[in-house]
Amino acid sequence: MTINVQGGQLSQQEVQAYIDYIQDKTHQKVDELTITVDGEFVDLNYTLAPVPFERIRRITGYLVGTMDRWNDAKKAEERDRVKHNI
Repeated sequence: MTINVQGGQLSQQEVQAYIDYIQDKTHQKVDELTITVDGEFVDLNYTLAPVPFERIRRITGYLVGTMDRWNDAKKAEERDRVKHNI
């Protein structure tokens, strides 16, 4: 995580409080944070860490990411289904 403070100085506790505020607000990790201090006011400019994307498909009536937890009968049902080309 990259943190830049411009226009003044902040304690580590204040910086951590801003990081916690952003992460609570967005429910994501902060990747880069620039805090611009202007007297009693601060401007927060941040980018969030990328979130890994998991592909979800609808197979035999179920929304699944992977089939690794399926039993043998459900795996056979998926293997035997007719797959249509677009």
